[in-house]
Amino acid sequence: TSESEEEEEEWEPKSKNARRPRLPKKTEAKTKKAAAPRSTAVGKMVKKVAIKEEMDVSLPIAPVEDNKMQLLKPKEENAGTKPKSLNRMPQVPKKMEINSFQGKNQDSLASDEKPSTSVPVVKQEKCEEEFAFDEPPSKKIKLNACPEGKPVKNVRGSKIKEEFEMNWDIVQALSEITNVEPWVCANLIWLFQEENTIPFIARYRKELINNLEADALREVQQTLEELRTVAKKTHLMIQKLKKEGKLSSCLLKGLLNCRTLEELDHVSAPYKTGSKGTKAQRAKQLGLEPAALSLLQNPGELNLFSYVRPNTKGLANIQEVEAGVQHILADIFAKDKDTLDFIRKLCQQRYISIQSTLAKVSSKNGNEKDIDKFQLYHEFSCNIKNIQHHQILAINRGENLKILTVKVNIPDGVKNEFCWWCVNERWRPKQFLKPEFMRLLRSSVEDAYKRLIYPLLCREFRSKLTSDAEKESVMMFGRNLRQLLLTSPVRGRVLMGVDPGYKHGCKLAIISPTSQILHTDVVYLHSGQGFREAEKIKRLLLQYNCSTVVIGNGTACRETEAYFADLIMKKYFAPLDVVYCIVSEAGASIYSVSPEASKEMPDLDPNLRSAVSIARRVQDPLAELVKIEPKHIGVGMYQHDVSQTLLKATLDSVVEECVSFVGVDINICSEILLRHIAGLNTNRAKNIIEWREKNGPFINREQLKEVKGLGPKTFQQCAGFIRFNQEYIKTFCSNKKNERGSCALLTKAGALGKKKSKLTSCAPQLPNPLDQTCIHPESYNIAMRFLSLIGGNANDIGKSDMQQKVNVVIQKEGLEGTAKRLNTTVHTLQLIIDGLTQPEGYDIRTDFDKPDFKRSIVCFEDLSVGAVLTGKVENATPFGVFVDIGVGRSGLIPVRNITEAKLSKVKKRRSLGLGPGERVEVKVLNVDIPRLRITLDLIRVL
Repeated sequence: TSESEEEEEEWEPKSKNARRPRLPKKTEAKTKKAAAPRSTAVGKMVKKVAIKEEMDVSLPIAPVEDNKMQLLKPKEENAGTKPKSLNRMPQVPKKMEINSFQGKNQDSLASDEKPSTSVPVVKQEKCEEEFAFDEPPSKKIKLNACPEGKPVKNVRGSKIKEEFEMNWDIVQALSEITNVEPWVCANLIWLFQEENTIPFIARYRKELINNLEADALREVQQTLEELRTVAKKTHLMIQKLKKEGKLSSCLLKGLLNCRTLEELDHVSAPYKTGSKGTKAQRAKQLGLEPAALSLLQNPGELNLFSYVRPNTKGLANIQEVEAGVQHILADIFAKDKDTLDFIRKLCQQRYISIQSTLAKVSSKNGNEKDIDKFQLYHEFSCNIKNIQHHQILAINRGENLKILTVKVNIPDGVKNEFCWWCVNERWRPKQFLKPEFMRLLRSSVEDAYKRLIYPLLCREFRSKLTSDAEKESVMMFGRNLRQLLLTSPVRGRVLMGVDPGYKHGCKLAIISPTSQILHTDVVYLHSGQGFREAEKIKRLLLQYNCSTVVIGNGTACRETEAYFADLIMKKYFAPLDVVYCIVSEAGASIYSVSPEASKEMPDLDPNLRSAVSIARRVQDPLAELVKIEPKHIGVGMYQHDVSQTLLKATLDSVVEECVSFVGVDINICSEILLRHIAGLNTNRAKNIIEWREKNGPFINREQLKEVKGLGPKTFQQCAGFIRFNQEYIKTFCSNKKNERGSCALLTKAGALGKKKSKLTSCAPQLPNPLDQTCIHPESYNIAMRFLSLIGGNANDIGKSDMQQKVNVVIQKEGLEGTAKRLNTTVHTLQLIIDGLTQPEGYDIRTDFDKPDFKRSIVCFEDLSVGAVLTGKVENATPFGVFVDIGVGRSGLIPVRNITEAKLSKVKKRRSLGLGPGERVEVKVLNVDIPRLRITLDLIRVL
C-alpha cells in the first residue's frame, strides 16, 4: 500500500484544483478546527454552516481517486484530533465523517455510495479494496458520540431532506413511535436512502445503529414508510384543495400537523366533495347556514320563522327549519378539532369496552361447526386497553363471517360530560338564549354526538386495534418463520421422503446426502397391500443404505406413521436401525406444480416432486423452504386476514435475513437461494449462475465484480454473505497444469464481452482464504493487519492455534485496546475475530434444533392427564404455543404456563416466547376428546 499511497499523493493537488476551485476559505476554516478542537461557541456555528454548505456542493461530485487519498491521509496526519472534531456529526456515513474534519476532502462525499454513475469501473474496483480505511474513523466516532446523540441536528439539517416537508420532524416522529434513539433513527434514514439492505446494516454497520437487531430495523423501516405515505397524501390533498380554492392558512397548518392517515382523513373530511350531500350540506343549500351561525354568534336577532317557505321541501314548517339548523350545527361541532380532542381525552380516562355477541341471523341458519369455533366470543366483553391481539383478529373474522355482532361501548357518563362541556364551555352562545334556542343547541350537540362523533370514535378504536393486531400477527409470523428457516440441517444422511396418501398411494423419494434424487416410487400401504409393500420398502432402504424416513404431516400421516413404527418395533428393517420423523408439508403441493419445480425436476411427476421436497426439508430446510412463498409455510396466526402487502414485505425480508446470515457457497448454491441474498435479485442471481456455467467456478469475491449487473453498491451489499469453499477452489486450480495460467484464463474468459477497461484490471485470480469467512471485503485490510499483529497466517483460519493466538493478544491488550491500535472499532474487530476463529464450514444453524427422530407412536386415546411427554414446537402465537407431541393433534401450552424460569438460560432469547422447532418437555393438563383439544403445561425446554 505504501507505493500506492505515494502515487495517489502525487496527483492529489491536480484533482483537488481541478474539481474544487470555489471553496478555499471554508477549507481553511475547516482544517483549523480539526487542529484546534477547543473552539468557541461562535467557531462551532461557523463550522456547522461550513459543513452544511460543503456537503450540498459536493454531493454530485464523486471522483474515486481522491476518495482513496482522503481515506489514507487523515489516518497519518490527523489521527490525534479525529474523535474530538468528529463527534460533531455521528450519523453521517463513514466518508462524511472523515470529511468533516478535513474540509478539502469534501469531494468524495458520495463516492462510497454511488460511484458507478460517474466513474469508470476499473478505478472503482481499485478503490473497493481500500474500503477498510474509511471504516475506523466512523466507527470510532460513533462510539464517542453515541451517548450524547447531540450532533444529529447537524446532519438532519444538511442530509435528511424529505421529499415532502411537514410541520413535524421525521427523525423525532420516528424516534417517538419506535422508541429508538434519534441519532440511530437519523442514521437509519440515511442508510435506507442509500439503498442498504437490512442484513448488511445489521451485520456490518452495528456502530451506526447502536447494535439493533434485524426485527427492530424492519419496524423502523415500516414506520418510516408509513410516515412518508402520510406526508405524500397530505401534500396531494393540499394541492387538490388549493386548486379548488378551499385552502386557508389554518387548514394548511392542520393538514401539515397530521401524523397518521386517520388524522388526515378527519381534518380533510369537511372539504371533500361528497357524491350525495350530507344532511348538513342539504340544509346549507336551502340557505339555513346564516341562521345556524347566528344562533351561536348573535341569537338576539335570530328569527327562525322568517326562514319558513310553505311550498319548499325542508322549509315547509318551523320543525323542518329547526331540523335543518340542527344538522348544520351538529356538522360544525363534529368537525371541530378542539371538540374532538376533548372527547378523545375523555375516552382515554374512562372504561371503554368492546363487546361481541352471537349474531341473531347466524344462530338461525349458520353452520354449527363454524358457530362452535367462536364459542369463546358468543358473550364476550373486554376493556379496549387490555384486549389481546388474537382476540381482536378472532372477533373481526367472526364479524366478517356474519357469526358475531361487535360493538364498542362508550359509557353514558362520557356523553353527558361531553354535552355539558359543549353547551357551557366550547359552544357557549355569545348572548343570552331563549329557551327554545337553548333546547335546539342541546339537541344539536346530542345529535352531533350520536350521529357523527360516536361512530367516528368507534371506527377509530376499531381501526387502531385492528392495525396493531395485524402488525403483531405479521411480526409473530416473521419470528416463527425465522426459527423454522434456521432449523439445523441434517447432513450426511441418505433420506427417504414419504408423502402419505390413501387412494393414490404414498409417494416415496430417496435422496443422497448431496440432495440428488436416487429413486422415486409409489407404494399402497393403506389398501390391504401393506405387507407386500413392506418388502419393497425394505429392499429400497437396504439398497441405498438409508436409515432415516421423513413423513409429511398431511392426509394419512397418522396411519403411515403407525405403519412404519410397527415395522421398526418388529425390527423388520434389520440390520438397519431405522428412525423416522414427521415434517410439515405446508406448501409442498403448491411448490410441486410451480414453474420452479418443473425446471428443477422436469422428468418427475408432480406428486413425486412433493416427496422429494419433504425429504429435502430435513436435509437443508433453508434451501428448500425459500422455494415456497412464505405465507404458505403456515406458521402464523390469522395470516389470511391481515394486510397482504405488509405480510409479504416482512416475510421476504425475514427470508433475506436468514439466507444472508447463513451465507451461501457461490459455486454450488441454487439460483433460488441466491435471489434471497442481500442486494441480489432474480436478474442478478441469473447472471451469476450464467457466469459460473460459462467460466467455471468463482475463485474469490473480487470476481463477482465481473458479473453483468453487479455494480459497486450491489457488491458492497452481497459480498459479505457469499462464501467460497477453499478446498474446492484449490482442487480446481491445481487440477490445471499451471495454477496461475488456469486462473488467468478463467478471468479472461469472464471478461469477454466486457469493456476494455475491465479487461486491463484483471490480474490472475488467486483464492483468498478470507473469502470463506463472514468478514466483509471492506475490512480485509484490517483483518490482515490483525493477523500480522497476532503472528497468524491466513491459511490457518478456523484452526485451534488461531484461536490461541487471538486469545493471547486480546487478553494482553483487551478488545478496545486492540481496536484502537488497529484504528478500527470493537464491532468490526469482533466480527474479524469471529471470522478468523470459526471452524471451516461453520453454520450458525448448528445452535438451533434438529428434527425429532422417533421409533414408536402414541395415540390420542392413550393420553392421560399428568403424563409427561417430549414434543416439538410447531407454531407460536400470542395466546400460547402449539406443540406436536406425536399424537396427530398439536397440544396447546397457554401463554400463562410459559414463564421465564422454565426457558433455557443458554439460548439467546429475543422474546419470552418459544419458537418453531424447539424441543420441550410437557405435562398433559387436560384432554378434550370431542373437540380434539389437548392442554399442556411446560416443564422445561430441552
